[in-house]
Amino acid sequence: MSAKRKLIIVESPAKVKTIKRFLGAGSDVEASGGHVRDLPKSRMGVDVDRDYEPSYITIRGKGDVITALKQKAKKADVIYLATDPDREGEAIAWHLKELLKKEEGKIRRISFNEITKQAVTQALKAPRDIDTDLVDAQQARRVLDRVAGYSVSPLLWKKVKRGLSAGRVQSSTLNLVCAREAEIDAFVPQEYWTVTVSLQPEGSSGRITLEYQPKTRPLACEEDVKALLQGLVGETFTVSELETLPRRKKAPLPFTTSTLQQEASHALNFSPRRTMSIAQQLYEGVELKGEGTTGLITYLRTDSTRISEEAAAAASAYIEETYGRPYRGTQNTDGRNSGHAQDAHEAIRPTLVTRTPASVRDQLSQDQYRLYNLIWKRFLASRMEDYCYDSTVLVLAAGEAAFRAAAHVTTFDGYRLVYNPENEKTEKDRSLSRITRETVFSDPQFESAQHFTQPPAHYTEASLVHAMEACGIGRPSTYAPTLTTLMARRYLGREGRNLFVTELGEAVNDLTLRSVPMLADKDFTARMEDELDKVAEGQLEWKAVLREFYPPFREKLDAAMRDLDKVKVADEESDVICENCGRRMVYKYGPHGRFLACPGFPECRNTKPLVEKAGWNCPVCGAEMVVRKTKAGRRFYACPDEKCGHMSWQKENFSK
Repeated sequence: MSAKRKLIIVESPAKVKTIKRFLGAGSDVEASGGHVRDLPKSRMGVDVDRDYEPSYITIRGKGDVITALKQKAKKADVIYLATDPDREGEAIAWHLKELLKKEEGKIRRISFNEITKQAVTQALKAPRDIDTDLVDAQQARRVLDRVAGYSVSPLLWKKVKRGLSAGRVQSSTLNLVCAREAEIDAFVPQEYWTVTVSLQPEGSSGRITLEYQPKTRPLACEEDVKALLQGLVGETFTVSELETLPRRKKAPLPFTTSTLQQEASHALNFSPRRTMSIAQQLYEGVELKGEGTTGLITYLRTDSTRISEEAAAAASAYIEETYGRPYRGTQNTDGRNSGHAQDAHEAIRPTLVTRTPASVRDQLSQDQYRLYNLIWKRFLASRMEDYCYDSTVLVLAAGEAAFRAAAHVTTFDGYRLVYNPENEKTEKDRSLSRITRETVFSDPQFESAQHFTQPPAHYTEASLVHAMEACGIGRPSTYAPTLTTLMARRYLGREGRNLFVTELGEAVNDLTLRSVPMLADKDFTARMEDELDKVAEGQLEWKAVLREFYPPFREKLDAAMRDLDKVKVADEESDVICENCGRRMVYKYGPHGRFLACPGFPECRNTKPLVEKAGWNCPVCGAEMVVRKTKAGRRFYACPDEKCGHMSWQKENFSK
């Protein structure tokens, strides 16, 4: 009896070569290139009068892909849909099944959390039916976001300007940033002072420094400091508290999507979008000598910190062999999840813990190596023993005042032997072990400093992702795309690492709050996410989410369309004067980025490309070089004088 002909369909073409190598010649592996069907772009595509029935169409440009898949499917005895292991992947598998129209039982669903031979072959041994609950949860999200976005956009076009958009996750995230900016603007600094004293302990060659504790007598101004110091003249410093206690800091959990984006931002200065792009490459596979294309990490869109028993055992064995038995931790594999965690699959970890970053460094790009190194170290640290130290607190009394010093001494470095997170404050070991309750202190030397309370920090991309996760806004797959959309729409800008709200973003947020406030309400958005989770768990029918949301939403929208005034958002002016009419030109945004336009439109239609100065002169003719881009988006430097024509891919060492 001949073996069954198998067709495995994955999402990404990058996976095809890897999986083919695992399965050999008996299996055909093809890629769908992501979604093959979706709601139409030109209209809402949801019939609200027919109980929110979606109208799916073939995505433009996917016709040839679908035809090729259908031809392959005819020759196959069994088809395995191996799309990504999340709701989105389940929905893609369902759409493929609908298009291929194979007999029941001949199309099966498989999923794997990592692209390794073991994971793929095990998945093929345990195929299943498509999980319609997960499909319905994804349909509910897609239809909900489409109904919200396509309903609000006409309001924004009419009341603000054309080309704007709003959405459920997008609007609540924008409101988070607007609320923080409002806090910063309303903040009133308060003056306060600190006082430190440097003392000489008897029998010690070094001095110790302690800080005044303002619990009983705050220092609000310089007069308070003078009064304090006057009262301390002639006072003796005596020990009122001296205590040393053992402390431990738990090993960090392995990465989720959110924590990976945050740590990559802090440690590597990667944006969430860049992090996810590089992580996708590591997941789908890179070419390794002697191994071929190999997946280095597990699936990158997850909010679970759980890991498999096999991975935990392998990590423990590696730690004991490499660092010694005391460094091997005793953590279980369940992890600790937030209340919003779906726990669909494992945390992000290396597929093989013995594949160290050093062993593959010369086969990865610099960015791939840096991110893999971060993921590998974090996973290894999560299976190691806690960091232990002795913490000593010393409090000296002088009259009615108290001064405090603290120190710690490492007793066991634990997970910090391999990994020290960016968000953990690294302190040098400092001991107060020579101090006793009988120690006599002399020669007090005081220093005072004026301070002002600081406003809340501006959001960075990393801290905004953290806030989105904490509030339950969106899910792992939506964090990076949401931030990208907000900046692409010019609702948010960036100065250094800090995000700020543009005038346009403020106008859109204000209009959303006045028209359909539920879109900007983080609690409402979080409740909707919880309902989508219930759909995925089979506890709620997916159209019930739409029936609850749409009628009150439509009512508020109609009232806003009728009652709200138009909002005027001024264009940002440039220093460039229009040579046709003399007006100061303004910045506009088009499909290819910013450009200059005359504000006198339609009388004056003058536009200009926005020229970015390179900061150095042409070595041929001396004109100031400008930055330009190829059609593919690659930057290069060019002389603006067409007769000269000099260009360079790199910045040359010439000063202005």
